[in-house]
Amino acid sequence: MAAESPPSLMALWVYLAATPLLGLTLTLLVYHGAFVLYRRSGFHPLANPVPLAVAVLATLLWVTGTPYATYFEGAQFVHFLLGPATVALAVPLFEQMHRLRRLALPLLGALVAGVVVTTVSAIGLAWALGASRITLASLAPKSVTMPVAMGIAEKLGGLPSLTAVLVMATGVSAALGARYLFDALRIREPAVRGFALGTIAHGIGTARAFQVSEEAGAFAGLAMGLSALFSALVLPWLAGGLLRVL
Repeated sequence: MAAESPPSLMALWVYLAATPLLGLTLTLLVYHGAFVLYRRSGFHPLANPVPLAVAVLATLLWVTGTPYATYFEGAQFVHFLLGPATVALAVPLFEQMHRLRRLALPLLGALVAGVVVTTVSAIGLAWALGASRITLASLAPKSVTMPVAMGIAEKLGGLPSLTAVLVMATGVSAALGARYLFDALRIREPAVRGFALGTIAHGIGTARAFQVSEEAGAFAGLAMGLSALFSALVLPWLAGGLLRVL
């Protein structure tokens, strides 16, 4: 009886693609590789592992023809851990409690100014460039953490899927360029840099702030949470009114 021929690489991939844990394994391996490159670059902002890992994963899914839903069956475990990771931000924040009491009023003012300015400027610039109303509504919550931003966009009449892309692009661009902007403006205080990153760049900015220092990360985590709460309450009214005027 003739020996069976070994399975082709494509057949092997089809078998692996049907395994839910493949998405989890790929995500961890690709991000680990991206982080190794990031570390070897001396943690240079332009080598941020998040956009690199996203690009590699997207390319793999596209080349192999793997549906995103199939990939997410395994990757959802990483998604689930976002909740506990967000709650864990309270630990370094608690260690900065003595400073929070003293800086409560300035931080509140910075939060309101940051959310209002980033929303109004984004809508205004996009409107001036001729963007549609749906695009404007999708763009309004671009600086808010993704689950909240998608809910706000849907309430405003935007496309949650487009908002998800814009939120990711905002976080990545801020993580890449914020350091240079802070240096150009001679902003050296870690708490200020971290709070600004958390306000405009949500989770990706917060992760970048933690890589700089625990103090910056703590204030970035605070800003991310407060920004999500404030935006959920105010943005539907603020952005909705602005959209009606435009």
